[in-house]
Amino acid sequence: MKKPLLTLTALAGLSLGVAAPASAASTHTVQSGDTLYRIAVNNGVSVNDIKQANGLNSNMIYPNQVLKLAKSEAKASSSKASTYTVKAGDTLYRIATNNGVSVNQLMTWNGLKSDLIFPGQQFSVKGANAASVANNAPTAKPKASTSSPVTKQSTSTTQTQAPASGKTMTVEATAYTPYCAGCSGITATGIDVRSNPNQKVIAVDPSVIPLGSKVWVEGYGEAIAGDTGGAIKGNKIDILMPTQEQALNFGRKSITIKVLN
Repeated sequence: MKKPLLTLTALAGLSLGVAAPASAASTHTVQSGDTLYRIAVNNGVSVNDIKQANGLNSNMIYPNQVLKLAKSEAKASSSKASTYTVKAGDTLYRIATNNGVSVNQLMTWNGLKSDLIFPGQQFSVKGANAASVANNAPTAKPKASTSSPVTKQSTSTTQTQAPASGKTMTVEATAYTPYCAGCSGITATGIDVRSNPNQKVIAVDPSVIPLGSKVWVEGYGEAIAGDTGGAIKGNKIDILMPTQEQALNFGRKSITIKVLN
């Protein structure tokens, strides 16, 4: 998503790319500027698939390196299905990535108005028979005593107390808003942040924090690592704020985060 990097004193331009999954080739020759994440998204596979297929122990790749792009057996089998039943712990981003589609496509095909999903819902993941699948999906929230919503990509409350588990990091944090001049409102992972500017989303360096991770952010709460940025490298994050005033007030500061998965 194209957006500015907002600080207490100035706004610096920050360009983001939205990559659409493409049909996977059997191999890919690394070009200058490539990353494992970009190669994976452009070929409809995961970073782990590429690393496993090529025996890689890190995300380091080199120009002219030829990489195999085979999917894991589990994902290859999953990609053949036209529907998917939501399981506890799922997110729309994870379902979309595992099936080689975007979050927006899932929401459109299944008539979703928000990213709140529940275990047992059945989604079309191929665009076929979407209406009939959506009509079979639960419309009411499960009872609190028997079930609870699958983890959302957003939350309207701030969890001030750090979770007991997770990888703790100290990062330099800035803030951004989906309504800046020239912004598309769509993150690098396909999240429409303008439809709900109160979503908890952060931009990260995927080589440090994998996209799709749940991250607890000091003073912000639990968020989804759902965006990237040209200036977000290393131990830096950019936090989505509903308004420019809130983003400017946040400024730039050193905070503690916990990567939960």
